Amino acid sequence: MQIPHYTKIHNRFLLNGFSYDRDGLKMVANSFIKEGDKYEQYLGDFLLDWLDSSETINLTTSGTTGASKLICFKKQALVNSAIATGEFFDVNVGDRALHCLPSNFIAGKMMLIRAMILGLELDLISPSRNPFHKNNKSYDFVAMTPMQAFNSLANMSQVKVLIVGGAFVSKSLQKALLKTNVNAYETYGMTETLSHIAVRTMKDPSSEFQCLPYVEVSQDDRGCLEVTSDLLQVDHYVTNDAIELLGNRRFRLIGRIDEVINSGGIKLHPQQIERKLSQVLNMHFFIGGIVDETLGEKVILALKYSPSLKLDKIVEKIREFSKLETYEIPKSIIILPDFVETESGKIRRKQTLLIDPISVLDL
Repeated sequence: MQIPHYTKIHNRFLLNGFSYDRDGLKMVANSFIKEGDKYEQYLGDFLLDWLDSSETINLTTSGTTGASKLICFKKQALVNSAIATGEFFDVNVGDRALHCLPSNFIAGKMMLIRAMILGLELDLISPSRNPFHKNNKSYDFVAMTPMQAFNSLANMSQVKVLIVGGAFVSKSLQKALLKTNVNAYETYGMTETLSHIAVRTMKDPSSEFQCLPYVEVSQDDRGCLEVTSDLLQVDHYVTNDAIELLGNRRFRLIGRIDEVINSGGIKLHPQQIERKLSQVLNMHFFIGGIVDETLGEKVILALKYSPSLKLDKIVEKIREFSKLETYEIPKSIIILPDFVETESGKIRRKQTLLIDPISVLDL
């Protein structure tokens, strides 16, 4: 596919049913900023930045592991990312796409860029928990958070291709999506890589991530993922995600190296335990480590308080669950009033565990 220049707007691009050139989009952007809801204001700000005379654009990281920061990218790199997505998922001119993600983060920004560059018919709606509420339209390409996907299971017949990212995708969600027969993928990416650079099909729960066109991966000496793509303006970007490398374009995620729990000399990745427990627990939870005199650190299960929380049932499920190794079984359950999260909804584990718990149950 020939890669267009970032100044081009595809003549088949539609936003909420209307066609716009650059001047028309500037008017839409100003209208969003002055009169729109919050999600429209975010999109309006981004549109004006995209349509200005600069060859570059500043993007803000999500702040998952620290303070948010600004990164300057060439606008052409965002176009290249859109083209890579279009090639991988066979997204074609005139396809219908649903934009239901927050536009103050990279995933929402890239949905707009894909539509403008690939010539999609884009419906922009509020980034609600259930994007298909009172929406009977069908779409060729949709991107959602895990929460949105969970709340839209009954509507998956309206979706041809679904990509899910931005947060942990549980085994239970994967199984539920599999039953709907939607062509669903989990994505891997971040602001620093201009959204997803790899995806894995949910048709196979054990499948590995496969890189999009023009992207290659490697490992550093810690075993963590490095991403390289000239077209995305990414040169050996080093992550803190431990991986199993299966080639220069395939990998499996293990967990974040900066969140490893050292329990009795055994190094445990919370994300691996969470993936297992998500098969039997369907509430908001995470696995963490806290100081223990005997083990150094002990594995704990953190739950957000809810009046409907039934601890006895949770304990029973954990004790009967055979897929956890002995050292992976939580030693305590901690009930917290809330979780500390980034603006994009990712849990800040260490900060959350500093909150005074409502109750603690030792197992």
